Amino acid sequence: MPTISPPPRLVIASRESRLALAQSEMMAQRLRALYPGMTVEILGMTTRGDQILDRPLAEVGGKGLFIKELEVALQEGRADIAVHSMKDMPSALTTGFGMIVVGEREDPCDAFVSSRHAALAELPPGTIVGTSSLRRECQLRIRHPHLTIRSLRGNVETRLRKLDQGDYDAIILASAGLCRLGLGNRIRARLATEEMLPAIGQGALAIEFASGRDDIAALLQPLTRAEVTAAVTAERALGAKLLGSCDVPLAGHANVDAGRLHLRGFIGMPDGSRHLHDEIHGAQQDAAALGEALGERLLQMGASSILDSLALRP
Repeated sequence: MPTISPPPRLVIASRESRLALAQSEMMAQRLRALYPGMTVEILGMTTRGDQILDRPLAEVGGKGLFIKELEVALQEGRADIAVHSMKDMPSALTTGFGMIVVGEREDPCDAFVSSRHAALAELPPGTIVGTSSLRRECQLRIRHPHLTIRSLRGNVETRLRKLDQGDYDAIILASAGLCRLGLGNRIRARLATEEMLPAIGQGALAIEFASGRDDIAALLQPLTRAEVTAAVTAERALGAKLLGSCDVPLAGHANVDAGRLHLRGFIGMPDGSRHLHDEIHGAQQDAAALGEALGERLLQMGASSILDSLALRP
């Protein structure tokens, strides 16, 4: 049992999507088990990112749209922590907030979902594939230029409904979200990282809190896993070096084995016309430096010109 004194009550701010609430409840259950005398409540909130569904996320403000309202609740003291999918976190935290990586990492890979086809490689020319991500769109266009890619927004259930009603022949979703919702049976094929490199932080969970809340950081420490934290740290350092946002088709994935970290990175143009990838190995404790170093290597390889084309030069 941790040798700290938990508060009598802790409030978790969460988006009101079923996935966000499921992830928040998962964290609530772990905290209740860890601190049996502490009451844990969830404050559901609707964010701008949940409200604007008619345009690609990159056009309306990026990842920050999913967390702003939750951060206000933390600032005002209406909540103590906020649970986020790590891939939704901007590469630079808002001033005045801290973050910790918690729990085990769910499957970081993307998933191919279709009622009509068994695998991405089997799709005939002109097949309509839905995705909300420029990262996925870029990699699809590189490997499968014969497909028709269409934008797809909304929560997991909305995207599945649009697939089921025939708006798309197939869609690409994060395996982690489907698994956490008990919808793993909808996955027709898991896309290996060699086929589609995941989003930075995909499959990991973040807990955000107001800066200065050392009590919260201590409370959450038993939920951390060193290998997961190192992998996510490396990925986020890569993203920060390359100005990672929804405007950039950027991917990064790290794993740790016996204290050694392996990080792969990818950046490209949305249409797939230009793209770069590289990888780096090193010690787990050098995670941040490895991510920054790989980002610098990609910049030297030509990522700077890609970012120039997207008007996003660091």
